[in-house]
Amino acid sequence: MASVLPEIAAEGKGTLTDACDSKGRPASRATTGGWGCAAMILGAELFERMTTLGIAVNLAPYMTGTMHLGSAAAANTVTNFIGTSFMLCLLGGFIADSYLGRYLTIAVFTAVQSTVSSLVLAPPIYPSEIYIKHRNRSMQGVVVLTVSTVASGLRPAPCADVTGQSPDCVPADGKQLGMLYLGLYMTALGTGGLKSSVSGFGSDQFDESDDGERKKMMRFFNWFYFFVSIGALLAVTVLVYVQDNIGRRWGYGICAVGILAGLGVFLAGTRRYRFKKLVGSPLTQVAAVTAAAWSKRALPLPSDPSMLYDLDDAAATGEDLKGKQKLPHSKECRFLDHAAIINRAAGESPAEASKWMLCTRTDVEEVKQVARMLPIWATTIMFWTIHAQMTTFAVEQAALMDRGIGSSVFLIPAGSLTVFLVGSILLTVPLYDRLVAPIARRVTGNPHGLSPLQRVFVGLFLSITGMAAGALIERHRLTSSEHGVMLTVFLLMPQFLLVGAGEAFTYMGQLDFFLRECPKGMKTMSTGLFLSTCALGFFFSTVIVTIVHKVTGHGTNGSGGWLDNDLNQGRLDYFYWLLAVMSTVNLVFFTVAARGYVYKEKRLADAGIELADEEVMIGGH
Repeated sequence: MASVLPEIAAEGKGTLTDACDSKGRPASRATTGGWGCAAMILGAELFERMTTLGIAVNLAPYMTGTMHLGSAAAANTVTNFIGTSFMLCLLGGFIADSYLGRYLTIAVFTAVQSTVSSLVLAPPIYPSEIYIKHRNRSMQGVVVLTVSTVASGLRPAPCADVTGQSPDCVPADGKQLGMLYLGLYMTALGTGGLKSSVSGFGSDQFDESDDGERKKMMRFFNWFYFFVSIGALLAVTVLVYVQDNIGRRWGYGICAVGILAGLGVFLAGTRRYRFKKLVGSPLTQVAAVTAAAWSKRALPLPSDPSMLYDLDDAAATGEDLKGKQKLPHSKECRFLDHAAIINRAAGESPAEASKWMLCTRTDVEEVKQVARMLPIWATTIMFWTIHAQMTTFAVEQAALMDRGIGSSVFLIPAGSLTVFLVGSILLTVPLYDRLVAPIARRVTGNPHGLSPLQRVFVGLFLSITGMAAGALIERHRLTSSEHGVMLTVFLLMPQFLLVGAGEAFTYMGQLDFFLRECPKGMKTMSTGLFLSTCALGFFFSTVIVTIVHKVTGHGTNGSGGWLDNDLNQGRLDYFYWLLAVMSTVNLVFFTVAARGYVYKEKRLADAGIELADEEVMIGGH
């Protein structure tokens, strides 16, 4: 819809000037947007979270017990799947900002996540047709992941060893793994497109220029996090139980039905949604500034920065400034200033110059601001590497422990242990809001409690203690196993609770930091920066696991080493200690970067510039 929006010039209290309805008319405040539309969007996100996490948290036991892969290979399959899901959010965000708009991106990528034929068989989809076409076609798809668990030829023959690690167990061949990976990465592609746009499209349903609707928008973000958590709880409890006790085909089948239900709920609101105009991807601005600076690298920089091309000059040529706020010149990354030089000797005309050859000084300063955040960005990646262990090796640990509850015959599914991770997050958020923040306000004088970077510091520290606790518990489990004693699975609770609390602090701190510090014209960049740390953290886990397995292992079929296929014969505790040490070193680098970082609000205040009201609101939140 958004890709073909007309210029909207309607004025008046009853319509919005920056949004239109499903037929391209100025959006009516009374009949479009609001909580009704937001609820449908939240429903789509709930089913997406349930589906993706329902697959991820219980994937490692399936890769070892059914597909007969080694522990390290199974862990890498999980981290690669989750990492790809997050990384593809960057692609989804670029497509939404530059081409399709958020509505079409959510609809198309959700269809990809749930079906194959909607991607392969359907003709090009146009905004005005999407509601009817998807309502009739979505159930025609072949759900690849479910098929891979149903068809006997798509998985190796069962063997006597339920862990799948006996020499008699034949590993899955290329065709079997190929079908499984096709289903996994189609799910990842759909997740990337949906997750990149769903929160932004939800906020589009509220008008920031209206005080009442702006307050509702902030409540929407609270409800968004709540629905994400509910989806996660359903995944680690109901779905994991169904997969382990009724069958994978039923568990993945529920995921398929769930995502189709989410798509149906989302499409049901088509005629009432508000659609915003495309503003372009901030990645394009970063690339344009870099390219322009490189092409003019030989030109001398003017001694007076005011001689650089800026917003005033651009406005004089009739360029649409898209509400940008003029920024003061900074001395960092001076190379990028070349992008704002007008090459008058070559006859360059600002009115005719391409954005890839001439950028405003404010465009350059916005890119510089992104560059200032990179040290913080890089030192938060390690947290998600530790977090990855909670859905891989921690689940394998649980499978080797006593999962019974008292004298009951009921066994807790190994994948359901992540409920303690989710529960810890849900407890930490109100605990911080009601207890930690008030104390921090009195101690630091900060009206918001801990600053974003202080919250990230707490999260990183808690993740280190979580890994240390995990190492100590694993050592205790190994010692007990040697004496034939099976410990209760509840001993794993400390590592889940500590890493879960760490996620709450890190998640809130990262999002607040990137939202606050990203330039006004590049707000969608904040989500990309956050999600890329998640993706790279999971990919880094794959790298570390591969290196450790290769360096410490010996023999064939992954035998021996810290990450032996049979964890009772390995030293997972050493691996956890390695991650704890690496995270401690990373925490030192983060502390140095955080102490040297000057927040945008202070830097602009020193230059006599005040932040726009909506930026202060976002930063404070």
